[in-house]
Amino acid sequence: MANQSGRDRDEGSSFVDRTKAQWERVVGFIGNVRNEMRKVSSPSMKEVRSTTAVVIITVFLFAAYFEVVDRILNLGVDRLLKSLK
Repeated sequence: MANQSGRDRDEGSSFVDRTKAQWERVVGFIGNVRNEMRKVSSPSMKEVRSTTAVVIITVFLFAAYFEVVDRILNLGVDRLLKSLK
């Protein structure tokens, strides 16, 4: 019996050690996150406007490109189907 209660105490202290170690990792992680967040800077309104303009222009250019490709492919498929009739 004494051996079993000793084993229980070892498992208990091991659990406590693991819990403490886990807590220390969590606290360390939160500290690292805070340090990294201090390095983050928000873009200025001018930067936001310019990157938004670039995105909008790029979307329209890709839309125009895909429209042209779609029309060319549609024309080719139509001609192919008409030649098979």
